[in-house]
Amino acid sequence: MRDNAPVTSATRQPETPAAALPPRLIATDLDGTLLRDDKSVSPRTIAALAAAEEAGIEVFFVTGRPARWMDVVSDHVHGHGLAICGNGAAVVDLHGGPGAHRFVKVRELAREIALDAVRLVREAVPGTVYAVEQTYGFYQEPAYPKLHMEIPDTLAPAEELLAPDGAGAGQPILKILAYHPTLDPDAFLTVARLAVGEHATITRSSPSALLEISGPDVSKASTLALCCAERGISHEEVVAFGDMPNDIEMLTWAGRSYAMGNAHPDAIAAASGMTFANNEDGVAAVIEQMLGERL
Repeated sequence: MRDNAPVTSATRQPETPAAALPPRLIATDLDGTLLRDDKSVSPRTIAALAAAEEAGIEVFFVTGRPARWMDVVSDHVHGHGLAICGNGAAVVDLHGGPGAHRFVKVRELAREIALDAVRLVREAVPGTVYAVEQTYGFYQEPAYPKLHMEIPDTLAPAEELLAPDGAGAGQPILKILAYHPTLDPDAFLTVARLAVGEHATITRSSPSALLEISGPDVSKASTLALCCAERGISHEEVVAFGDMPNDIEMLTWAGRSYAMGNAHPDAIAAASGMTFANNEDGVAAVIEQMLGERL
């Protein structure tokens, strides 16, 4: 973030030349950002998203969630109906509603890279346990805690799950989840990144010591850039919202970006502006202000 001034109106405005360009696309994270803590989309936010689309501004949901967890926003997609899931590992068409999501683009994590990352992090941080997120399957090690909403399809060591003939061998791997029961989350992220280097992308979006490992150069920002390039939209014409380390690249890439009032310090540092917390409809406040400026 380019300054640390307090919020004085609806938002603290980015002070960059890009802020003068009319926005053509809104990219927003979900958990801790667009969604309230009870995982609902407020009526104010629903109205703001619809107004943005009506004004000709595309809205992309950009999340670490897998496609099967997108039902919470499926009713609120307009226009293209696309969402970026798994921290950039997949672009999903939400038009079909719950259970009918279609993968449009997949940026998979190669099994050999996944195996190397699992080994390197386990060596650097003993006690790490893993789960494997695929396009249509979820698998985990027996010691991996119940952190998610579903029952895993298979319980087995990560090395078995990731073997060429392992569970879900015919499906692309979107990301690996790495959990440690005692480490500080940011310390775990730092150690894991040092251990793996550029072989894979590692980030986090959970308040617990849960890391998300994707393919090299796969991030919310890089996949969003691909989607924007297909539409002839420059990064200066994108407004982004986020709250956690997995949003940092996107917040840095976008011409205008806003960290939520509840955001992680690193996300605040990456953004060019700041808005209210997720429970105070911070995304809606910025959209309303942007649309008001167009009148």
